[in-house]
Amino acid sequence: MHMTARTSFWTNKHRGLLKAGCSLTFLLAIGCGGARQTKISNPVARVGAVEEGIASWYGEPYHGRRTANGEVYDMEQMTAAHPSLPFETWVLVRNLGNRQSAQVRITDRGPFVKGRIIDLSRGAAREIDLIRLGVTKVKLTVIEQPRSYGRGKEFTVQVSSARTRQNAEQLERQLRKGYDPVVIRSRPPITNGNTPESWRILVGRVKDIKQAQKILLDVRPKFPNSFVVGWDVN
Repeated sequence: MHMTARTSFWTNKHRGLLKAGCSLTFLLAIGCGGARQTKISNPVARVGAVEEGIASWYGEPYHGRRTANGEVYDMEQMTAAHPSLPFETWVLVRNLGNRQSAQVRITDRGPFVKGRIIDLSRGAAREIDLIRLGVTKVKLTVIEQPRSYGRGKEFTVQVSSARTRQNAEQLERQLRKGYDPVVIRSRPPITNGNTPESWRILVGRVKDIKQAQKILLDVRPKFPNSFVVGWDVN
């Protein structure tokens, strides 16, 4: 469940997961660089990378609230929270106690408990028989996006969000000099989640996750908090 402490990847037991010659976490897809705990230095995860640690799950009272990528959390969907894996990354989660597994999409940040590496939705937790125990040791493996998920789906890059329409329009004018399309989309507030109204600035509209990742890599030097998200997310 969500708590108050931030998980760090730079413990001795996690260092063994790094590829030889690299000092970045297993999350990064391109290049090597300095150790920076949970900062996402590259927004594209390397398929096949693995990590082992403790998993937990979360449901109420987060059901119906917005996740870190802006989606409304549905605890019965196959999603998960991770400290630093890029949003729209797919992970195979294997329960090392019973060998049951589930495929989940990263949509949120967490868990906020020291020593835990992933927070599963209730639906995903049920798949690996985690509901009753609450926590268990798992192995995470980054996988390709399932074809069933990507079929007929479109993606965009959320560059930023603004509290006022005026601020969003200022950024939109700046981005239109180099990108098309650039869209402002209003997001209504969610009362029970204390989420105020906002305006999201989106760049691109593509049918392939890898195309969206290319756009992300292009905009991220100037907008380090940008991320890939489904076009249908509101």
